Amino acid sequence: MTLASQLFGFPSLTLAAAVEALLAIRLYPDYVRSHGHLMAVVGAILVNYAFGIVFWAFLYPRFFSPLRRIPGPKALLSAAYISLIVKDGPGGNLFLDLAERYPDQDLIALDAFGRQILVAKPRLLADLLVHKCYDFSKPKRISAFLRRIIGDGLITLEEDQHKFLRKNTMPAFHARHITELYPMMWAKAGILMRALNREIANAAGAESKGSAVLELTSWASKVTLDIIGVAGMGRALNVVEKASDPLQEIYEQLLEPDREKLIFATLCLAVGFPVIRMFPWKMNDLFVYLISSLDNICRDLIREKRRAIQQDKDDHFDILSLLIKSNNFDDEVLKDQLLTFLAAGHETTASALTWSSYLLAKHPEYQQKLRDEVTAALGEIITAQQQQQQQPPPSADVLAGTLRQLPYLNGVMHETLRLYPTVPLTMREALRDTRLGEQAVPRGTEVVVSIWQINRSREIWGADAAAFRPERWINADDGRANRHGGAKSNYDFLTFLQGPRSCIGQEFARAEMRCLLAALVTSFEWELAMDEDSAVPRGVITIKPEHGMYLRMRPLRQGV
Repeated sequence: MTLASQLFGFPSLTLAAAVEALLAIRLYPDYVRSHGHLMAVVGAILVNYAFGIVFWAFLYPRFFSPLRRIPGPKALLSAAYISLIVKDGPGGNLFLDLAERYPDQDLIALDAFGRQILVAKPRLLADLLVHKCYDFSKPKRISAFLRRIIGDGLITLEEDQHKFLRKNTMPAFHARHITELYPMMWAKAGILMRALNREIANAAGAESKGSAVLELTSWASKVTLDIIGVAGMGRALNVVEKASDPLQEIYEQLLEPDREKLIFATLCLAVGFPVIRMFPWKMNDLFVYLISSLDNICRDLIREKRRAIQQDKDDHFDILSLLIKSNNFDDEVLKDQLLTFLAAGHETTASALTWSSYLLAKHPEYQQKLRDEVTAALGEIITAQQQQQQQPPPSADVLAGTLRQLPYLNGVMHETLRLYPTVPLTMREALRDTRLGEQAVPRGTEVVVSIWQINRSREIWGADAAAFRPERWINADDGRANRHGGAKSNYDFLTFLQGPRSCIGQEFARAEMRCLLAALVTSFEWELAMDEDSAVPRGVITIKPEHGMYLRMRPLRQGV
């Protein structure tokens, strides 16, 4: 690939065109004089560029590319983009279908131009995600789009910048610190339960027997934003208790999976936002307005935090304080980091909580098993939370230690994360000529990993891979919770990825899920209040139910 790029790249073709024009002037002076020197140069450039297009679009992928023998659909439009806007079923199922069409292939060619390949088996993921992870980065057009929403932080930075930031951020995600956050998360869960109770009391009619239909997605987003507000900024946002909040509304508008936004985001990821912005489309103005508003809110939060540290001797051990006190980052860099942690820290868990509620609505037997388990383990703590008793909060060690060991709570959580990975697709571009296993991968190749496909692979998870079965995550011999689900490799469960670019906040997310799910299942019983076929996962950055998640919820204790 390096030699081909040097010989047939457009800079080389432009230089060759200049040489060709000079030769034409020397060899055919009369002809060139009659048509003009400029036309000779322009003609040579156009001919060379036409050859370059033919070479890269047709000749290279068929005759020269080291990827040419990899089988696959080789479509004009890659499944990586089609999956974002497909109407019939989850987009991730496209990759499951491809894996079944090419059952023995570790790699599958996705496009006709030899630029995109799918890693269909976990065997090669160790090279991609660990051993040669810095041979790859997110494609520039994708990073450029993402950083407008989530900042230039851990998700979008590469190589040395990524290593530096991860090292400086890691203390905030130390196991001890996560444990100490459990009481705060439990308290925020209690606030959500009381808010839902009020909502049900206001909406329930006499014929509904004390129940009401609620849309859970927005409530999940509110409570997780409250949690990351304390953990990320040391700030009580209290979004759950407000009728509206600008930060929550911006994220809701940005990440709402309606058709126009999905098409807009897909085009931005495919060709880049600067290209799409040239078109007269109202989505461009809305997108710029939302991200500008988000930037301004984050800048204000940073200024307030700096004042708190300087004037009030702020001693919070939150992420933003940690980064400010390191003195390694100016305010613009801090703004990017705050954007990353706000988005990743609340939207991912909100999505997971929504889908766990959906799965438990479909499987009331697991809902009851989980309720019984949590009630037996946390009886007095649950009563204190629901009745708002004036007593000290539960010990962090007791609460965290108990929730971490509950088999069904952890089984439901991990099975939800397996079936509905918050980010169902990731993509890497080769920065240099490299290899995945024995396969040579030229510079510029885009490597697609469908987390949805790996997490639901029947080859890995068995014939019931698509079924909701929390028992996968419970040891058959001793009944304890496990973290492998019966899979043989770390690369069989990819929700948090693996290696240096794995999710730094995965234990934080698990802690949130345990607290929120335990509180929800011991406060309410619920069932689906919408057509099951309407609960289709959609989204570009994270997946949400396309039409919301409507549940008929009934408090287990009236008048709480």
